[in-house]
Amino acid sequence: MMKKSLFLALSLLCVVAAEAGARDRYHNRPPVIVSPDLTAPWLMQLGVTRLGGQQARPVAYRPQMPAATRKQFERRQVNRRSGPALVQPVAAVRAQKPVKTKLDPQFLPQTVAYDGPEKPGTIVIDTNNRFLYLVTGKGEARRYGVGVGKPGFEWAGAHRITRKAEWPSWTPPQEMIAREAAKGHYLPARMDGGPANPLGARAMYLGSTLYRIHGTNAPWTIGYGVSSGCIRMRNEDVVDLYERVNVGTKVIVI
Repeated sequence: MMKKSLFLALSLLCVVAAEAGARDRYHNRPPVIVSPDLTAPWLMQLGVTRLGGQQARPVAYRPQMPAATRKQFERRQVNRRSGPALVQPVAAVRAQKPVKTKLDPQFLPQTVAYDGPEKPGTIVIDTNNRFLYLVTGKGEARRYGVGVGKPGFEWAGAHRITRKAEWPSWTPPQEMIAREAAKGHYLPARMDGGPANPLGARAMYLGSTLYRIHGTNAPWTIGYGVSSGCIRMRNEDVVDLYERVNVGTKVIVI
């Protein structure tokens, strides 16, 4: 009899403890967590959520500022060089062809942590990862997504911006005209600036080369290797960069 009573008492204690634990879990549920991976570069704006009869405001984590992705010794090697442009192939990391879809949010302009040795105002272009950094100082840089040279047209080196142009005209090099004609694509000898021009809204010319940082009327190509060596940006992004830099700005392509 005594054993039976003891068993019933223990069973009742377990039931009460389980109910109390369930109530605690219900009333102390954690707030909603918004993953930055799903919402970058903007966080979803959620209202106040009612949990267990109480009001709890969802928690939204700020995206961490990613550090620059290229090894610093590669940049130091470029900085040490002088004289003619250093031209060397760079590995392409995106083999797939671009399609007309929404731009990957990682390629939208944003402020990121940057620990490189370059002075504020310097432009560093990471062709492998398809990012252009405008060094702002204090351990930060403004980062933009870019399109870069397709396989066989990659290059690296250090130059300065020698000219800036708004809605630039385009004169394709004879080599490009011949190359495209062999594919059945016939380019004009010259095209006036405007929305249909492949150089887009702005262009910044690099040294005495044929290369430019310019806009594009095909923004879905940002993040890919598609050009003949030029660095292309969305029109709204190239306008923003154009207003922030001057002729003489140093440009390092790695």
